[in-house]
Amino acid sequence: MPNVQLLNQQGAVIGELQLSEDIFGVPVHQQVIFDAVVAERAGMRQGSQKAKTRAEVRGGGRKPWRQKGTGRARQGSIRAPQWRGGGVVFAPTPRSHAIKVNKKVVRLAMKSVLSEKVRENAFIVLDKIELDNFKTKSFVEVLNNVKAEGKILVVLNETNPNVELAGRNLPNVIIHNANHISVYQVLNADCLLLTQDVVSHYEEVLK
Repeated sequence: MPNVQLLNQQGAVIGELQLSEDIFGVPVHQQVIFDAVVAERAGMRQGSQKAKTRAEVRGGGRKPWRQKGTGRARQGSIRAPQWRGGGVVFAPTPRSHAIKVNKKVVRLAMKSVLSEKVRENAFIVLDKIELDNFKTKSFVEVLNNVKAEGKILVVLNETNPNVELAGRNLPNVIIHNANHISVYQVLNADCLLLTQDVVSHYEEVLK
């Protein structure tokens, strides 16, 4: 059963936390992680690209010149694709890029990336994160105390206005609610910073 140190905001070790083997000790499933990340990134696409086909562009109602006798190539409309101002061949239209992935696959992918963070020692658990103000300097002190470096994903169990306001100016810090983080965000982070109640939340939700 994997264990991690439980820290306070000053960086002092105040205990040891036993993690669930079924959630934080599973082997890495590369294909499952790949499927989940591809689906998540596909869902980020707006799908709003649009161009007009020859049926949608304006003009070109009559034949530009007669079929024979001019010495030029036959043409039926000045809005055909080969003309300037003409329609686009196989023009893109707005659509959804969403890819369906089973819930069990997403859960297994999340377990895999969380377990990998634990094995890499990139998994920091605090008893709580509380700030008396929303100054960025105060939040940076907490990050320095617990030695969180690189791209940091901070996961909270409930809304914390002071923490969210203090961290939003930091380019290397992303703060999210436990219910809203994705496999891609965990995978993309160098360091995962959670509170003790978030760990309990995941052990209950992902079991």
